[in-house]
Amino acid sequence: MNKVILLDKTEGLTSQQAVSLVKRRLGIKKAGHTGTLDPLATGLLIVCTGEATKISRFLTDMPKKYETTIKFGERTDTFDSCGAVTATGNAGADLKTLEETLAGFLGKTRQLPPMYSALKKAGRPLYELARQGIEVEREEREVEIGELKLLRFEPPFADLLVACSKGTYIRTLADDIGIKMGTFAHVTRLRRTAIGPFDVKDSARPEELDARSTGFKASAFLELDEALGFLEEVNIEGRELKRIQNGAPFRARVPLSGSIRIKDPEGKLLAIGEAVRGLVKIERLLHL
Repeated sequence: MNKVILLDKTEGLTSQQAVSLVKRRLGIKKAGHTGTLDPLATGLLIVCTGEATKISRFLTDMPKKYETTIKFGERTDTFDSCGAVTATGNAGADLKTLEETLAGFLGKTRQLPPMYSALKKAGRPLYELARQGIEVEREEREVEIGELKLLRFEPPFADLLVACSKGTYIRTLADDIGIKMGTFAHVTRLRRTAIGPFDVKDSARPEELDARSTGFKASAFLELDEALGFLEEVNIEGRELKRIQNGAPFRARVPLSGSIRIKDPEGKLLAIGEAVRGLVKIERLLHL
Protein backbone atom coordinates (compact mmCIF):
# COMPACT_ATOMS: atom_id res chain seq x y z
CA MET A 1 0.00 0.00 0.00
CA ASN A 2 1.46 3.32 -1.14
CA LYS A 3 -1.05 5.75 0.29
CA VAL A 4 -1.31 8.94 2.30
CA ILE A 5 -3.92 8.29 4.99
CA LEU A 6 -5.83 11.05 6.76
CA LEU A 7 -6.34 9.64 10.25
CA ASP A 8 -8.62 11.07 12.94
CA LYS A 9 -6.47 10.25 15.98
CA THR A 10 -8.34 9.40 19.14
CA GLU A 11 -7.51 10.73 22.61
CA GLY A 12 -5.02 8.76 24.68
CA LEU A 13 -2.86 7.53 21.80
CA THR A 14 0.60 8.86 21.05
CA SER A 15 1.20 9.61 17.38
CA GLN A 16 3.51 6.61 17.10
CA GLN A 17 0.90 4.35 18.68
CA ALA A 18 -1.60 5.62 16.13
CA VAL A 19 0.81 4.72 13.30
CA SER A 20 1.33 1.25 14.80
CA LEU A 21 -2.44 0.81 14.92
CA VAL A 22 -2.71 1.72 11.24
CA LYS A 23 0.01 -0.81 10.37
CA ARG A 24 -1.71 -3.61 12.30
CA ARG A 25 -5.19 -2.93 10.96
CA LEU A 26 -4.05 -2.67 7.34
CA GLY A 27 -1.38 -5.37 7.52
CA ILE A 28 1.45 -3.15 6.29
CA LYS A 29 5.07 -2.94 7.40
CA LYS A 30 6.17 0.58 6.49
CA ALA A 31 4.43 3.72 7.73
CA GLY A 32 5.16 7.01 9.48
CA HIS A 33 3.41 10.25 10.44
CA THR A 34 4.20 13.80 9.37
CA GLY A 35 3.66 15.69 12.63
CA THR A 36 3.16 14.78 16.27
CA LEU A 37 -0.09 15.17 18.19
CA ASP A 38 -0.08 14.98 22.01
CA PRO A 39 -1.87 12.00 23.59
CA LEU A 40 -4.51 14.43 24.88
CA ALA A 41 -5.14 15.75 21.37
CA THR A 42 -7.50 14.34 18.78
CA GLY A 43 -7.88 15.08 15.11
CA LEU A 44 -5.96 15.07 11.89
CA LEU A 45 -2.77 13.04 11.70
CA ILE A 46 -1.26 12.41 8.27
CA VAL A 47 0.12 8.87 7.96
CA CYS A 48 2.28 7.88 4.99
CA THR A 49 2.56 4.23 3.98
CA GLY A 50 4.97 2.40 1.66
CA GLU A 51 6.48 4.66 -1.00
CA ALA A 52 4.48 7.55 0.47
CA THR A 53 6.97 7.70 3.36
CA LYS A 54 9.37 9.26 0.84
CA ILE A 55 7.16 12.33 0.52
CA SER A 56 6.43 12.85 4.22
CA ARG A 57 8.78 15.82 4.55
CA PHE A 58 6.85 17.66 1.84
CA LEU A 59 3.75 17.44 4.03
CA THR A 60 5.25 18.72 7.29
CA ASP A 61 5.72 22.45 6.68
CA MET A 62 2.08 23.34 6.13
CA PRO A 63 0.02 25.58 8.44
CA LYS A 64 -2.33 23.95 10.96
CA LYS A 65 -5.77 24.66 12.41
CA TYR A 66 -6.94 23.67 15.88
CA GLU A 67 -9.94 23.96 18.15
CA THR A 68 -9.02 24.02 21.80
CA THR A 69 -10.48 24.58 25.25
CA ILE A 70 -8.36 26.32 27.86
CA LYS A 71 -9.06 26.62 31.57
CA PHE A 72 -8.10 29.72 33.50
CA GLY A 73 -6.90 29.73 37.10
CA GLU A 74 -4.45 26.81 36.98
CA ARG A 75 -1.01 26.18 35.54
CA THR A 76 0.29 22.64 35.08
CA ASP A 77 3.77 21.29 34.45
CA THR A 78 2.73 19.98 31.02
CA PHE A 79 0.58 23.05 30.18
CA ASP A 80 -2.40 20.70 29.74
CA SER A 81 -4.78 18.73 31.95
CA CYS A 82 -2.50 15.65 31.87
CA GLY A 83 -0.01 17.35 34.18
CA ALA A 84 0.17 18.28 37.84
CA VAL A 85 -1.04 21.72 38.97
CA THR A 86 1.96 23.90 39.81
CA ALA A 87 0.29 27.28 40.38
CA THR A 88 -3.17 28.77 40.82
CA GLY A 89 -4.62 32.20 40.12
CA ASN A 90 -7.76 34.08 39.22
CA ALA A 91 -10.21 31.87 37.31
CA GLY A 92 -12.75 34.60 36.61
CA ALA A 93 -11.28 35.96 33.38
CA ASP A 94 -12.84 39.12 31.94
CA LEU A 95 -14.29 38.88 28.40
CA LYS A 96 -12.98 42.24 27.17
CA THR A 97 -9.53 41.58 28.58
CA LEU A 98 -9.50 38.13 26.99
CA GLU A 99 -10.47 39.47 23.55
CA GLU A 100 -7.79 42.15 23.75
CA THR A 101 -5.22 39.60 24.87
CA LEU A 102 -6.04 37.23 22.01
CA ALA A 103 -5.68 40.04 19.47
CA GLY A 104 -2.19 40.71 20.80
CA PHE A 105 -1.01 37.23 19.81
CA LEU A 106 -1.90 37.61 16.13
CA GLY A 107 0.98 37.73 13.67
CA LYS A 108 4.55 36.62 14.24
CA THR A 109 5.63 35.97 17.80
CA ARG A 110 8.36 34.19 19.75
CA GLN A 111 7.53 30.99 21.56
CA LEU A 112 9.54 28.84 23.98
CA PRO A 113 8.93 25.11 23.37
CA PRO A 114 7.68 23.31 26.51
CA MET A 115 9.79 20.77 28.35
CA TYR A 116 7.07 18.18 27.80
CA SER A 117 7.63 17.93 24.05
CA ALA A 118 9.17 15.56 21.52
CA LEU A 119 12.02 17.96 20.76
CA LYS A 120 15.41 16.45 21.49
CA LYS A 121 18.41 17.61 23.49
CA ALA A 122 21.61 15.59 23.00
CA GLY A 123 19.53 12.89 21.34
CA ARG A 124 17.00 12.58 24.17
CA PRO A 125 13.35 13.74 23.94
CA LEU A 126 12.68 16.65 26.27
CA TYR A 127 9.72 14.87 27.84
CA GLU A 128 12.03 12.13 29.12
CA LEU A 129 14.16 14.73 30.87
CA ALA A 130 11.07 16.52 32.20
CA ARG A 131 9.79 13.30 33.78
CA GLN A 132 13.09 13.08 35.67
CA GLY A 133 12.65 16.62 36.95
CA ILE A 134 15.38 17.95 34.65
CA GLU A 135 14.84 21.25 32.89
CA VAL A 136 17.23 22.25 30.10
CA GLU A 137 17.74 25.45 28.18
CA ARG A 138 15.61 25.76 25.03
CA GLU A 139 15.75 28.31 22.27
CA GLU A 140 12.75 30.45 21.47
CA ARG A 141 11.54 30.16 17.92
CA GLU A 142 9.38 32.31 15.71
CA VAL A 143 5.83 31.14 15.03
CA GLU A 144 2.93 32.87 13.37
CA ILE A 145 -0.69 32.99 14.52
CA GLY A 146 -2.93 33.75 11.56
CA GLU A 147 -6.23 33.48 13.41
CA LEU A 148 -7.13 33.34 17.09
CA LYS A 149 -10.88 33.42 17.52
CA LEU A 150 -12.96 33.10 20.67
CA LEU A 151 -15.74 30.55 20.01
CA ARG A 152 -17.23 30.26 23.51
CA PHE A 153 -16.52 31.81 26.89
CA GLU A 154 -17.92 30.36 30.10
CA PRO A 155 -15.39 31.12 32.85
CA PRO A 156 -13.15 29.45 33.75
CA PHE A 157 -13.27 27.87 30.26
CA ALA A 158 -12.74 29.40 26.82
CA ASP A 159 -13.03 27.65 23.45
CA LEU A 160 -10.65 28.96 20.81
CA LEU A 161 -10.04 28.48 17.10
CA VAL A 162 -6.34 28.74 16.20
CA ALA A 163 -4.77 28.92 12.74
CA CYS A 164 -0.98 28.88 12.99
CA SER A 165 2.32 28.04 11.39
CA LYS A 166 3.99 24.66 11.81
CA GLY A 167 5.88 24.19 15.06
CA THR A 168 3.37 26.18 17.14
CA TYR A 169 2.63 24.65 20.54
CA ILE A 170 -1.00 25.30 21.50
CA ARG A 171 -0.18 24.32 25.10
CA THR A 172 2.45 27.03 25.24
CA LEU A 173 0.05 29.50 23.64
CA ALA A 174 -2.52 28.75 26.38
CA ASP A 175 0.10 29.24 29.08
CA ASP A 176 1.23 32.51 27.52
CA ILE A 177 -2.37 33.75 27.28
CA GLY A 178 -2.92 33.05 30.96
CA ILE A 179 0.25 34.87 32.00
CA LYS A 180 -0.57 37.83 29.75
CA MET A 181 -3.90 38.12 31.55
CA GLY A 182 -2.24 38.12 34.96
CA THR A 183 -3.27 34.58 35.86
CA PHE A 184 -2.64 31.02 34.63
CA ALA A 185 -4.22 28.77 32.03
CA HIS A 186 -3.80 25.32 30.52
CA VAL A 187 -5.29 23.22 27.71
CA THR A 188 -8.09 20.80 28.60
CA ARG A 189 -9.10 19.84 25.04
CA LEU A 190 -7.25 20.02 21.73
CA ARG A 191 -8.37 18.96 18.27
CA ARG A 192 -6.44 19.47 15.03
CA THR A 193 -8.97 20.21 12.30
CA ALA A 194 -6.75 20.93 9.29
CA ILE A 195 -3.23 20.64 7.92
CA GLY A 196 -2.71 22.79 4.85
CA PRO A 197 -5.38 21.71 2.31
CA PHE A 198 -6.30 18.57 4.28
CA ASP A 199 -9.39 18.63 6.51
CA VAL A 200 -10.29 16.32 9.38
CA LYS A 201 -13.76 15.94 7.83
CA ASP A 202 -12.14 13.75 5.16
CA SER A 203 -10.28 11.57 7.67
CA ALA A 204 -11.06 8.10 9.03
CA ARG A 205 -11.13 7.00 12.67
CA PRO A 206 -8.82 4.11 13.65
CA GLU A 207 -11.74 1.70 14.03
CA GLU A 208 -12.72 2.42 10.41
CA LEU A 209 -9.41 0.96 9.20
CA ASP A 210 -9.70 -2.77 8.63
CA ALA A 211 -7.91 -4.70 5.90
CA ARG A 212 -10.87 -7.11 5.69
CA SER A 213 -13.43 -4.37 5.20
CA THR A 214 -14.64 -2.86 1.93
CA GLY A 215 -16.17 0.09 3.73
CA PHE A 216 -13.14 2.35 3.64
CA LYS A 217 -13.83 6.06 3.75
CA ALA A 218 -12.44 6.87 0.30
CA SER A 219 -11.59 10.49 1.10
CA ALA A 220 -9.14 9.33 3.79
CA PHE A 221 -6.94 7.36 1.37
CA LEU A 222 -4.97 9.52 -1.04
CA GLU A 223 -2.68 8.60 -3.90
CA LEU A 224 0.69 10.34 -3.74
CA ASP A 225 -0.10 12.58 -6.69
CA GLU A 226 -3.36 13.68 -5.08
CA ALA A 227 -1.72 14.33 -1.71
CA LEU A 228 0.91 16.49 -3.41
CA GLY A 229 -1.64 18.34 -5.55
CA PHE A 230 -0.64 21.66 -4.00
CA LEU A 231 2.77 21.39 -5.76
CA GLU A 232 3.33 22.50 -9.34
CA GLU A 233 4.04 19.76 -11.85
CA VAL A 234 6.09 19.22 -15.01
CA ASN A 235 5.88 16.43 -17.57
CA ILE A 236 9.10 15.15 -19.09
CA GLU A 237 10.07 12.77 -21.86
CA GLY A 238 13.00 11.61 -23.99
CA ARG A 239 16.50 12.20 -22.67
CA GLU A 240 15.22 14.03 -19.60
CA LEU A 241 13.19 10.97 -18.68
CA LYS A 242 16.31 8.79 -18.75
CA ARG A 243 18.24 11.37 -16.72
CA ILE A 244 15.80 11.41 -13.82
CA GLN A 245 15.71 7.60 -13.72
CA ASN A 246 19.40 7.88 -12.84
CA GLY A 247 18.72 10.68 -10.35
CA ALA A 248 20.45 13.29 -12.51
CA PRO A 249 19.28 16.93 -12.58
CA PHE A 250 17.61 18.33 -15.68
CA ARG A 251 16.37 21.60 -17.13
CA ALA A 252 12.66 22.30 -16.82
CA ARG A 253 10.91 23.70 -19.88
CA VAL A 254 8.85 26.12 -17.82
CA PRO A 255 10.10 28.60 -15.20
CA LEU A 256 9.51 26.91 -11.85
CA SER A 257 10.94 27.31 -8.38
CA GLY A 258 10.49 25.23 -5.26
CA SER A 259 9.31 21.64 -4.94
CA ILE A 260 7.60 20.16 -8.00
CA ARG A 261 5.96 16.91 -9.10
CA ILE A 262 7.74 15.25 -12.02
CA LYS A 263 5.63 13.10 -14.33
CA ASP A 264 6.10 11.04 -17.48
CA PRO A 265 4.16 11.85 -20.71
CA GLU A 266 1.21 9.68 -19.50
CA GLY A 267 0.95 11.63 -16.27
CA LYS A 268 2.46 9.01 -13.96
CA LEU A 269 4.23 10.49 -10.93
CA LEU A 270 7.93 9.63 -11.09
CA ALA A 271 9.70 11.85 -8.59
CA ILE A 272 9.73 14.99 -6.49
CA GLY A 273 12.25 17.61 -7.49
CA GLU A 274 13.53 20.97 -6.31
CA ALA A 275 13.65 23.62 -9.01
CA VAL A 276 15.95 26.64 -8.91
CA ARG A 277 15.85 28.94 -11.94
CA GLY A 278 14.81 26.12 -14.25
CA LEU A 279 17.33 23.52 -13.05
CA VAL A 280 15.57 20.62 -11.32
CA LYS A 281 17.40 18.48 -8.78
CA ILE A 282 15.82 15.12 -7.92
CA GLU A 283 14.85 14.97 -4.24
CA ARG A 284 12.90 11.70 -4.18
CA LEU A 285 12.56 8.98 -6.83
CA LEU A 286 9.30 7.06 -6.51
CA HIS A 287 8.54 3.49 -7.51
CA LEU A 288 4.78 3.32 -7.94
